[in-house]
Amino acid sequence: MDQNTPILVTGATGYVAGWIIERLLTQGYTVHATVRDPAKTEKLKHLTDIAEKSSGQIHFFQADLLTPNAFDQAMQGCEIVIHTASPFVITNYKDAVKDIIEPAVNGTANVLESVNRTASVQRVVVTSSIAATYGDAIEIENTPNNEFDESCWNTTSNENHQPYSYSKVAAERKAWEMAEQQNRWSLVCINPALVMGPSLTPSSQSGSIELLQQFANGVTLLGVPPMWNGIVDVRDVADAHVAAALSNDAQGRYIISGGSLSLLEMGQALTKRFGYRYPFPHFTVPKTAFSFISPLLGYTREFVKLNMGYPIYFNATRSQQELGIHYRDIRESVCDHFQQLLDDGVIKKRG
Repeated sequence: MDQNTPILVTGATGYVAGWIIERLLTQGYTVHATVRDPAKTEKLKHLTDIAEKSSGQIHFFQADLLTPNAFDQAMQGCEIVIHTASPFVITNYKDAVKDIIEPAVNGTANVLESVNRTASVQRVVVTSSIAATYGDAIEIENTPNNEFDESCWNTTSNENHQPYSYSKVAAERKAWEMAEQQNRWSLVCINPALVMGPSLTPSSQSGSIELLQQFANGVTLLGVPPMWNGIVDVRDVADAHVAAALSNDAQGRYIISGGSLSLLEMGQALTKRFGYRYPFPHFTVPKTAFSFISPLLGYTREFVKLNMGYPIYFNATRSQQELGIHYRDIRESVCDHFQQLLDDGVIKKRG
């Protein structure tokens, strides 16, 4: 691919997008970056700083995910579109359909409608999630090799049960449906596990921050429920997007996961690096005991029944073989992320 041909990255101020842009700029590419408000230059400073130090160039465009035609201008002349923008999910939403599901699906459709109008685009990479491969941890029992792979789809989430996961699978299905209705551009979907590791900007938001804050503020001191997460380093996620964008052979879906850790194992990794200054968890609370108090902590008993006590694993072989990903140590990623939150003042330093 001609390095002068721009590559569009949507949601450029996001946690994952920052590292994707860093990779592209370092390799000398020109990036068209969409943001909600290009006038807020302080939010873009980490990207302009990278551009100044690299051989690539960056140009910012205003685009709102749900505004029709908003991406047309930014997409002009691009052969590759990397779509990372997604509605930021607030936990205290009022209406799951209006606040989470419709924005995710309609936002994806809006970007792909621009792709359909832009003759230069040949490859689209969409950031999906492992949440599109399963709904509840208990489903691991129905997998042939005790692991989720790219053939798995989330069929159990809906607007009332796990609406965030449902928004992810609904948006990805919409992308595949639109890709199949034409034959000019090819689609690749990246399905990362829980993303951890350092951020290029203090203002980035991610679900993993909330979890680490709970580890630091004492919520989990008396123990954590028996829950497992697939985890992956943000830099590996960025590398996967770039490889999927630039490789002629990339196709279909790719699970991006460096392995699985229980909440207790995450606490143990943090204790090993940071000692006992913070109230990291050192015990597992049995599922039955946790079930009694779960409604007070915001978990339904149904959620506990279906998601606790089931170690989950993800098969990331395709990403290693076809995208060339060499996964970082996820325990290091967890600790690096915690260090970042200390450095940024999100979590108060102790001792």
